Amino acid sequence: MRPMTKSPLQLARAAYQPKLPAALKSNVVLIEGAKTESVADQKEIKELFPNTYGMPLITFEAGEKKVQPVIAVGVILSGGQAPGGHNVISGLYDGLQKLNPNNKLYGFLGGPSGLVNHEYIELSKEIVDEYRNTGGFDIIGSGRTKLEEPAQYEKGAEICKQLGINAIVVIGGDDSNTNACVLAEYYKQNDVNIQVIGCPKTIDGDLKNEMIETSFGFDTACKVYSELIGNIQRDANSAKKYWHFIRLMGRSASHITLECALQSQPNICIVSEEVEAKNMTLNDVVEDIVKVVVNRANFGLNFGTILIPEGLIEFIPAMKKLIAELNDLLAHNEDFNTMQTDDEKRQYVKGMLTKDSSDLYRSLPKGIARQLTLDRDPHGNVQVSLIETEKLLIEMVAKRLAQLKAEGVYKGKFSSINHFFGYEGRCAIPSNFDADYTYSLGFTASLLISEGKTGYMASVRNLTAPAAEWIAGGVPITMMMNMERRHGAMKPVIQKALVRLDSATFKYFEANRVEWADEKQSYIYPGPVQYYGPTDVCDRPTVTLTLEKA
Repeated sequence: MRPMTKSPLQLARAAYQPKLPAALKSNVVLIEGAKTESVADQKEIKELFPNTYGMPLITFEAGEKKVQPVIAVGVILSGGQAPGGHNVISGLYDGLQKLNPNNKLYGFLGGPSGLVNHEYIELSKEIVDEYRNTGGFDIIGSGRTKLEEPAQYEKGAEICKQLGINAIVVIGGDDSNTNACVLAEYYKQNDVNIQVIGCPKTIDGDLKNEMIETSFGFDTACKVYSELIGNIQRDANSAKKYWHFIRLMGRSASHITLECALQSQPNICIVSEEVEAKNMTLNDVVEDIVKVVVNRANFGLNFGTILIPEGLIEFIPAMKKLIAELNDLLAHNEDFNTMQTDDEKRQYVKGMLTKDSSDLYRSLPKGIARQLTLDRDPHGNVQVSLIETEKLLIEMVAKRLAQLKAEGVYKGKFSSINHFFGYEGRCAIPSNFDADYTYSLGFTASLLISEGKTGYMASVRNLTAPAAEWIAGGVPITMMMNMERRHGAMKPVIQKALVRLDSATFKYFEANRVEWADEKQSYIYPGPVQYYGPTDVCDRPTVTLTLEKA
């Protein structure tokens, strides 16, 4: 048996043709809608973006064919990976080719730094075809370099002029698209003929609003995580002796955790936004978990699953205050950065915090306290993915259960296993939905460029309908902005969309979670993402069996 270079599933997915909104299959006409304003801080945002503020919403409808001049476009993958990024590039490439076969597409390598450092490749049909319907960002790579300095903008303009690039497409999350808007404003203000268009990417699901119904990658990631959760629940229900504490990606919102709960129906699901709204302490969260553990133990069920959002501790009000103080304290703090030992850093931090925050910091296990002071991300925030919240909760729950056992209240056995599902979902082969959605976003971006637009994010709406009925257009990025504190200063950023406790999604969860927690069997086992391919994909035996029977 010869070694394979591609799996049967890869080969099958290469043949998949993503679906497009019906309007994009023909020639289009641009329809302008209402003028817009930012979601908050209108005065400040308008002053910062005088050339790209207040632009109208855009929709594309079927129209007459127009002569399109030859253009060149640069594309950047920015931030963490999300399933479907390659299909954004595929849709962008195909859209540009449909407009004019002589159009060119360049990919800047390694994220925004590729624009600044003039590192790029021309994306040919052969290269793009190799990556259609695949996961990951490896076609050109990604990075987290922030575009925030005029010198960076000028370096970008240099390479664009050299290559004849008319527009840049930034595929990224809220911070990356904020940078795209800043770049668009700078070029507009300085009469640099370079358009900038954004595409909404993040598995976290927190880049959404009325015009951006979901960010790409969320669908696939949640299906991947839900499969894993379902597998664990089947094991838990078989072994009947472990409580599984499962932390899920989603630093600033609980969308992934909530969606996975709806797909798998675990015994406990913590929603960070609810914790904050109820002004809960860490001990309150622990008590809620303990009640379920004790109740199930009374029926002889010493097992279960608990879903924990990655950013939980930032939503506990006292912890949020502590982290905000740490973010400000450690921003550009050379004294702290030169300290050699963890103990020296710990003593320094304790002395610089307010009394309440210092007391809380002292009460935390040293490992968790240390994680709170590790290096910040490029946006000045604590790296929540490094904080093992599930282990903290296990430690606190075990301690509380021991107290209750001593009091004769708890008669069960508590054994735990911790998990973190993050990277497993970021580069998965995109689901059919994400493959179609991202392809449509890229195609839409090409049309926004052809219409001379800048400072817009590609938008595809009506997503619960068949793809043919999707509505393609553009939304001004300034419409999504507000002012937030970053690196100790107020900055314009795209407002994150949190889980709304009055939403139908949360209400459904709230109405059913008590039943999921009790002694009855409520687990759902979602299984893997299904692509419905040929027999050699769906019915393929293991490679081990294939080799043994060869």
